[in-house]
Amino acid sequence: MQASQFISDSPDADATGSNVQQHLRSGLQLFGDGKANEAVAAFQRGLAEVERAGTESAETMSDLYARLGNMAASCGDFQTASINYQAALKIAPHLTNCWCDFGDLHLRLGQHQRSIELYLQALKLNPRHWAARFNMVQALMAAKQYLIAKAVLVELKTERPHDARIRNLLGKTLFELNEVEPAITSFLEAVALNPQDAESINWTGALKQSLGDQAGARAAYAQSARIQPLIRRPAAKQPAEFLVLALYAPFGGNTPTEYLFQDAFFDTNTLALFAARDYDTDEFGRNVQLVINLVSDADQTEALLPLAADLVDRFGLPTVNHPRKVQQTTRDAVAALLQGIPGCRIPQALRLKAGAECSEAALKAILPSWSTVLARPVGTHGGDDFEKIKDVTALSAFLSQRVDHEHYLIEYIDYMSADRHFRKYRFIFIDHEILPYHLCIGRDWKLHHINTDMAHQRWMQQEEATFLNNPAAVFGPAQMQALEAIRERIGLDYFGIDCGLDESGNVVVFEVNASMLVHARNEGFLYKDPAVRRIKLAYDAMLRRHAKPR
Repeated sequence: MQASQFISDSPDADATGSNVQQHLRSGLQLFGDGKANEAVAAFQRGLAEVERAGTESAETMSDLYARLGNMAASCGDFQTASINYQAALKIAPHLTNCWCDFGDLHLRLGQHQRSIELYLQALKLNPRHWAARFNMVQALMAAKQYLIAKAVLVELKTERPHDARIRNLLGKTLFELNEVEPAITSFLEAVALNPQDAESINWTGALKQSLGDQAGARAAYAQSARIQPLIRRPAAKQPAEFLVLALYAPFGGNTPTEYLFQDAFFDTNTLALFAARDYDTDEFGRNVQLVINLVSDADQTEALLPLAADLVDRFGLPTVNHPRKVQQTTRDAVAALLQGIPGCRIPQALRLKAGAECSEAALKAILPSWSTVLARPVGTHGGDDFEKIKDVTALSAFLSQRVDHEHYLIEYIDYMSADRHFRKYRFIFIDHEILPYHLCIGRDWKLHHINTDMAHQRWMQQEEATFLNNPAAVFGPAQMQALEAIRERIGLDYFGIDCGLDESGNVVVFEVNASMLVHARNEGFLYKDPAVRRIKLAYDAMLRRHAKPR
């Protein structure tokens, strides 16, 4: 028996019954009017009187409990919702929908494994229950059980070939499984079914960009922005603590957020910035309590950062990493900005424009008396086309093959340790905290974790673990003072540094910017997990401090 039937089927009720009807009818009316909190209170009063009377069937009672659970969940009263779902299932464990609703509640609370267990209870009763399977996929993805999620989605895709949402989720799952081409296909199928699916179009752009298809990516990003300028992502756990507006550059370097925004306690509106567009701050800033500028590569986004800075100024809201400060983090600007810090060696850096004269004579005229030069294309961060060159003849030959690119010419400072290994340290700066992230050890001056032998050298892993757990054992008071000075001069709320130590113990700066990757994929290096979690906790705490109170 439904609650509405319970109300209407008692025309001759006594005073108590009439009072019950009044409360339940009032609750339903308030709920229909969108007054969820008042509806829950009225429904609770009616249900309490039903319980006291003790005259209703188990079917009616379980239905009322389930309804109250749904009402409470809809207005964010998760404790009341949980209590009533449990009460309903205790009386009537055959209620498939109630098991599913209880799973939905735990999914909203971020309790993904528990929600999966509850969805499975629903599926024991009805293996074809659509909502339980569809919502369980989202829980499986949140729990990183991507292979199982893929299997369920393939089954759902067969059953509902015209549901674009399934293609969208399958695309995301395939991406996580590193099946990029099939992921693009799935997103394109979603768009074919729903041409207004801006999120799938945006995903297509991102994946095409990762494969080097710049023209396809640019078209997809533009199409997505026309349909839906804001990409909305709810908090992992509801209710959200606040609303963030994240600014990013579709074709520039951005702060990687896969880990930093993981299990977010805030709702996120992401706004793609295009230089030729104007942005309505009233529209995009509505209800926003914190702006996070993700545009982080001052070289790649040189033309876009002034627009971002103007937009942030017009918002007038608390902002993490103001674009105007990011503009000061090109390699040559950082080299100038950090000069004169005691105990810190900052390599000089020159920026050579594309098409500039690169003959030996021209280079001798502009280069200081460096014995060795590092040459790399402007806007790059990896090891490709990044070379150490020891004489002007070789440098001229290197640049002559790449005249259509801008290059940085950077002074090389030797940082080899006494044991003839090179060591590159990464710290992450978050407000006033300086946290270690990793240490690379190798025989070559050009160090990246992936091209070292650290996976097979126990002593290297132990040294990295020691550094992560106690950085002061490596960076003493003088070195930490140098890092503090760097933090003060850079002035960003969040950024990273790659650095080494020379034979005298000076900090040798390699790179300083907000584009550095922090991730939790530490297979084979599980000792890194606590340090990575400390960074995430510090980042979360920073956002809470900066967010404008409601």
